[in-house]
Amino acid sequence: MQTIFDGHNDVLLRLWEQAASGADPVAEFVNGTDAGHIDGPRARAGGLAGGFCAVYIPSPGQFPPRVLDENGHYSIPLTDPLDHPRALNIALELLAIAFRLDRARAWTICRSTAEIRSAMAAGSFAAVLHMEGCEPIGADLAALETFYAAGLRSLGPVWSRHNIFGHGVPFAFPTSPDTGPGLTEAGFELVKTCDRLGIMIDLSHITEQGFWDVARTSTQPLVATHSNAHALTPISRNLTDRQLDAIRERKGIAGLNYATTMLRANGQEDADTSLSDMVRHIDHMVERMGIDCVAIGSDFDGATIPRAIGDASGNQNLVEALRLAGYSEEELALICRENWLRVLQQAWHETAT
Repeated sequence: MQTIFDGHNDVLLRLWEQAASGADPVAEFVNGTDAGHIDGPRARAGGLAGGFCAVYIPSPGQFPPRVLDENGHYSIPLTDPLDHPRALNIALELLAIAFRLDRARAWTICRSTAEIRSAMAAGSFAAVLHMEGCEPIGADLAALETFYAAGLRSLGPVWSRHNIFGHGVPFAFPTSPDTGPGLTEAGFELVKTCDRLGIMIDLSHITEQGFWDVARTSTQPLVATHSNAHALTPISRNLTDRQLDAIRERKGIAGLNYATTMLRANGQEDADTSLSDMVRHIDHMVERMGIDCVAIGSDFDGATIPRAIGDASGNQNLVEALRLAGYSEEELALICRENWLRVLQQAWHETAT
């Protein structure tokens, strides 16, 4: 079994939503549940030893539906920008769940690669706090310092909606990620401050212009925690070959997203998506960037994933499919965890060992 460190999940959002219905999030994670994709028992069964756990603020109301035209194409309208006080309050509630899990030893919040390796070796889920969309942070960035002190070590300036820091791509197929402007002036300052503090920048939901804005502002590796190859699935959330080339040049990383809409050639949300679709995206990214720049970014608890995976317990099905496709155990170790740890060591200003 290959040990996996995952580039993206929304388990905190799922636990927060369950808590609103009266469930105990610690018990849900420790004892296991049929809901969603990740809990302690299913993570252990699938070799999922840790990952980036998103602090994501959902838009109020119902998410706009995916309406297909006669060709199977769609473009979901962007949701409205979020109210900052509401976003901050929900972020604190999500973080409170993360801290409760840490205090109960249900998982370990990690702030360094040494802590990640130690937690994984001890059999504790190694959780890295990530913010997906920075609506909880004001333009003065004062809250960023507080979140960093609390353990935040990764953030995406935007989700797929606009905010004071930049512009996000819509969920649209087929279309390019070049859907609008990039970073705002506040966004440029956010990137510079993250570089100074040692917070990794995630480019997964930002427009193509925003990608290039970050590339010319940040000195760190370029990272898209959960995005696939646009050449294979031309949804706006995927990365063009030119973007993949830039990630390679900066020795960054792209994590394979398990969302079926980002894997299938037709961009459809369909759990009957084969492991071969996942392998072909890995193959393309490896061919374009090299084995050192490809990893896993499942989007567990945030997307419809292939039935062949099912949930965190099915991760080794992908590993085995890659093994059958010719990947060596050394290459699988890079994809499953070591590439993430290399990039985090640099982004977090750690001394190489």
